[in-house]
Amino acid sequence: MPEGDTVWRTAQLLHSALAGQVLARFDLRVPRFATADLTGRPVLEAIARGKHLLTRIEGGLTLHSHLRMDGAWRIFRAGERWHGGPSYEIRAVLGNPSHTAVGYRLPVLELIRTTDEEQAIGRLGPDLLGPDWDPDIAVTNLLTEPSRPLGEALLDQRNLAGIGNVYKSELAFLAGVTPWSPVADLPAGVPERLVITAHRLLTTNRNTFDRQTTARVPGGGSTATRLFVYGRSGMPCLRCGATVRRAAQGQGPGAERVTYWCPGCQKGPVR
Repeated sequence: MPEGDTVWRTAQLLHSALAGQVLARFDLRVPRFATADLTGRPVLEAIARGKHLLTRIEGGLTLHSHLRMDGAWRIFRAGERWHGGPSYEIRAVLGNPSHTAVGYRLPVLELIRTTDEEQAIGRLGPDLLGPDWDPDIAVTNLLTEPSRPLGEALLDQRNLAGIGNVYKSELAFLAGVTPWSPVADLPAGVPERLVITAHRLLTTNRNTFDRQTTARVPGGGSTATRLFVYGRSGMPCLRCGATVRRAAQGQGPGAERVTYWCPGCQKGPVR
């Protein structure tokens, strides 16, 4: 699932393949920008901002994309067969003589002026993997709405940018509280430890495809032991042996997100 670490790694791959190279192909397969043609222009850089991707192109333009739940950018060498989904799921193609970047299932894709990037990302909180990371601001943001459930507060990118559903569940487990616990009820010191742990976990996982929050073992361990609770519904907790549970969290249609927790290790309300 694309979260801040995945998006950061994607930006690195896009930058390595495209930055400093002149575009020989530029194809956006969305109605609003289908006629845009930036071939002949060099790509300046590709960066991540929370879960957002910004590919900056000469002439003051930025291709802004967001992966959300299942979007992906794939990088292919010249002559390599594309893979990542059927052709009708392709939303963007950026190519140069050596590499082609293909965007699959991108729910957000827009060409904007670089000077207008703040309109797309200006409301984001401190980026866990960015140069603006500030744990004190992140803690202050999380505590702004005292009655808000922790899980919802962590997912709100206005508080801190980069946490998705996986890290939400894992961070609540590591804090020993349920994701439905109001942030005002968190024990003293827990908010500070939460943001520090979030930064450590995303930093540790940004260079690997096998995301892991448990202690690392040679070979990375099995899929079932890389995470404490996420995706482990019905399995025994790695710490106490209680059965890991799952439920939906969020308010309103389309806002609910699957949540995992251990009833033995995590204290607090449940839905």
